[in-house]
Amino acid sequence: MLKKTLFTLAASLCLAATASAADGNEKAVRDAVQSLGRDIHIDSVEPAPMPGFYQVMASGRLVYVSADGKYMMNGDVIDIGGKQNLTETAWARTRRAELAKVDDSHKLVFAPAKPKYTVTVFTDVDCAYCRELHKHIDEFNKQGIAVQYLFWPRTGVKTTAGNDTPSYTRAVSVWCAADRKATFNAAMKGSDVGKASCTNPVADDFALGERLGVSGTPTIMFEDGTTIPSYVTPDQLLAALRQREAGKTLELGQADSE
Repeated sequence: MLKKTLFTLAASLCLAATASAADGNEKAVRDAVQSLGRDIHIDSVEPAPMPGFYQVMASGRLVYVSADGKYMMNGDVIDIGGKQNLTETAWARTRRAELAKVDDSHKLVFAPAKPKYTVTVFTDVDCAYCRELHKHIDEFNKQGIAVQYLFWPRTGVKTTAGNDTPSYTRAVSVWCAADRKATFNAAMKGSDVGKASCTNPVADDFALGERLGVSGTPTIMFEDGTTIPSYVTPDQLLAALRQREAGKTLELGQADSE
């Protein structure tokens, strides 16, 4: 009985020591990343797929930091045996979780009556490639693709002087218009849509895009959390969706994001 009690106590102490060490390592990792800049926002810290490192998502970047906080690696981690990009898997998981939190009322949706596929697009009303993509919205819908737009003004929300940026102001004006879709269509054709203001999700959309690693527009996100960070034609998008439906991925020739 005494032997069993001592074994249980030793196991408990071992687990407590392990947890304490893990907590200490996570703090070292957080402190190391935070030391790189006061404006860095750390979203998550968790053990990395490879031993001795933590996986850190911070300010739209995914990096790997050694448990002692001395070294940081920036790049993809590949599971050679499983032939899997573990970094992209982590990003996809995060994107799925974060996009699921966005209320439907905060999206600008162009959808067919019975969509077969749904994509989320971070867009900017002043982006040439975003405008080119939206030219094909009817074709996307005819193919059974619903497009959910979130706003990501490339100029950001505020200027260095603290004023609203022009692209942010136009995005807000679209959202606050009496006929939101018609105004968005006009803005995507380069028309002057006037100025309107109201409670809106544009700043939240932008912050979400930053957290999810958006760096240009249009950025297309699939329901599985994978992305195409550029303009694609309707045929290319449909092919990519079908490939993902079949459990595969498709390499696309990508135009540069604007």
